[in-house]
Amino acid sequence: MLREITLGQYYPADSVLHRLDPRVKFVGTLVYIAGLFVVDNAVGYLFAGLTLAALIILSKVPFRFMVKGMKAILVILIIMMIFNILLTPGEYLWQWKFLHVSKEGLLLAVKMAVRLSFLVIGSSIMTLTTTPNQLTDGMEMLFSPLKKLHVPVHEIAMMMSIALRFIPILMEETDKIMKAQMARGADFENGNIITRVKNMVPLLVPLFVSAFRRASDLALAMEARCYHGGEGRTQMNPLIYKKGDYAAYILMLVFLALCIVIRIVW
Repeated sequence: MLREITLGQYYPADSVLHRLDPRVKFVGTLVYIAGLFVVDNAVGYLFAGLTLAALIILSKVPFRFMVKGMKAILVILIIMMIFNILLTPGEYLWQWKFLHVSKEGLLLAVKMAVRLSFLVIGSSIMTLTTTPNQLTDGMEMLFSPLKKLHVPVHEIAMMMSIALRFIPILMEETDKIMKAQMARGADFENGNIITRVKNMVPLLVPLFVSAFRRASDLALAMEARCYHGGEGRTQMNPLIYKKGDYAAYILMLVFLALCIVIRIVW
């Protein structure tokens, strides 16, 4: 299950989305998320789903690889749906003490599940089609106007990029520790949810030690290469907008405008 987390991973391919400027993909992800919160009906979610399907096809990332990241948030998704179904007031279909099932609760649960699923997959497209270095450069360029307000833009972009890069590394490290402890008799698969959570506690100490060790090694490596922040640094491959990037911005505006129209009309 830990290996199925796709957030932070990069999938190499030669696609239209891979060739786009990282700034375009970052803004596009924000626009898509905004569109998900604008639409609020079946037609809107159908439009958002078709848009997401088109993006997956354009990215040339296998659909199975793209969707398997949903397994990591399946428990959160189920818990969220249960709370929405049992605690949302409205026209009751079933009731027992303070618990009840209403039409509004069922509708809200479905909406939230679809919205969260689209949000996770849509965000994964950005990280799967953009290397950590490109993502750092794109974020730094986008937020460069904030430097006039003395905001450490480069450092913030670097930290976010390192955090995204460390997600699959830490998941792989956790998987190795689990296998080592299972070889010594630990049981992570049997029992109820509470028992499994208790069995996961012994993983925390070696995982934290490994994470701090990796962070220390990374800091030493950056110091050995004379890294002193973003002041005076230049990019090996400067970001330059191309015709396809401008076309992508236009399509983003069209997508957001259609989401607003669908919200108003339907």
